[in-house]
Amino acid sequence: MNEVESSVREREIYKVTLVGSLVNILLVACKFAAGFWGKSAAMIADAVHSLSDLITDLIVIVFVRISSKPEDKDHDYGHGKYETLATLLIGAALLAVGVGICWSGVESIVLFFRGETLQSPGWIALVAAIISIVSKEILFHYTRIVGKRYNSPAVIANAWHHRSDAFSSIGTAIGIGGAILLGDNWRVLDPLAAVIVSVFIVQVAVKQLKSCVDELLERSLPDEIEQEITKIVLSVDGVSQPHHLRTRRIGSHYAMDMHVRMDGNISLHEAHEKVTAIERKLREAFGANTYISIHAEPEK
Repeated sequence: MNEVESSVREREIYKVTLVGSLVNILLVACKFAAGFWGKSAAMIADAVHSLSDLITDLIVIVFVRISSKPEDKDHDYGHGKYETLATLLIGAALLAVGVGICWSGVESIVLFFRGETLQSPGWIALVAAIISIVSKEILFHYTRIVGKRYNSPAVIANAWHHRSDAFSSIGTAIGIGGAILLGDNWRVLDPLAAVIVSVFIVQVAVKQLKSCVDELLERSLPDEIEQEITKIVLSVDGVSQPHHLRTRRIGSHYAMDMHVRMDGNISLHEAHEKVTAIERKLREAFGANTYISIHAEPEK
């Protein structure tokens, strides 16, 4: 990835994150107002969830700028792990929100079965939930497209955070709608739906956290990628037996270290040219910022 491509990537990530932040600001204000005026505890909880989205947007803005910095004296492999750290923080926030929603919903369900009458929400809360579902689902698709296009785990994680907010709002809409339309005996639908939705939120959070832990623990790239690396290496004439292949991910970039065999009678210049050809093909396949270390050995 050259300087121009890196600049475009950073600008597009900022743009999608800024759009998400502006939408979240509006939704937080709208949901809190609807929650208080509509006397809906579920909507207030949903507003807190949107507030967590806003916080994670700020995390992405800060950490993507840091992760885009080039290599320096103290960071030979660049700053890509800062983006991994951002993804980890987003996943942790997502997990905390999911557990919090579940806890609050279970408490309300217990109170209902103890005979307490749950508060009836107003129509304004239902309207706010529907607006949230539509806007957050649109944000999810837009953010995920940008994240995949620029291979940014943090942006993709943020996209799933948008969808988790949409899921939360679906549960909120079902609960509020049921309480309004079906009467007092069905008000338990509100917290019950919140608990069900929280399970999906926790699943997404665990998936994001697992990918971060794998990267921080230097887990190898998937088998299909390593097989593609081997195929590319063998496509260079005069190169054979790639071995001791070690791979890992650094933020949005790949790093790979390997040994290859060549004819021991060729000149050092020719061996260097073959290694350069391998590096060029690998960077064409996996990105200009791929970290590559190749050790040439004579054929036995």
